[in-house]
Amino acid sequence: MKHLIHQKLGNSIATLQKVMADEALLATLAEAAAVTGKAMLAGRKLMIAGNGGSAADAQHLAAEFVSRLTIDRPALRAMALTTDTSILTAVGNDYGYDNVFERQIEALGQKGDLFLAISTSGNSKNILKALEGCRKLGISTIGFSGGNGGRMPPLCDYNIIVPSVITANIQEAHLALEHIFCHLVELECFGVEFFRASK
Repeated sequence: MKHLIHQKLGNSIATLQKVMADEALLATLAEAAAVTGKAMLAGRKLMIAGNGGSAADAQHLAAEFVSRLTIDRPALRAMALTTDTSILTAVGNDYGYDNVFERQIEALGQKGDLFLAISTSGNSKNILKALEGCRKLGISTIGFSGGNGGRMPPLCDYNIIVPSVITANIQEAHLALEHIFCHLVELECFGVEFFRASK
């Protein structure tokens, strides 16, 4: 059992080391955060969605924006599209589960907003449909995926593709990158001096 624990932790560390060494990935993350921060300063919002563990990530990340991540600061506009069971079940029942996120984006999204899509495989049908819907509405898209990115990359303005095919390791890296993304957006919105003054 102890050997297995070491092995699993080693896999997690190796994945994060690959992420750290991927300068293109890090640059894309920084660029996506800068764009998100500017949009939020202009009164726009970030919508986030995923399935299963990625749904939990969507809710976790939205909570960091609305509440706080590192310090007390004004709330930032973010929402997870995975939380309203009445909407999810109504759309799923009436139109099919593939439409549960696209329909919410159609109702709530506006030009200038952003959509952060999370899918370890990059092939979740409801995520792909949501990304296609964003194209029609002029909503910028950020994709968090793994492996080769699946079918998401052509539909995303910014692609954060974790270099792993192990779902657990992709999800672990996603969470680390999502926290960094949130912190970078905070810096974009409030500036380094705000953080210094708040300590």
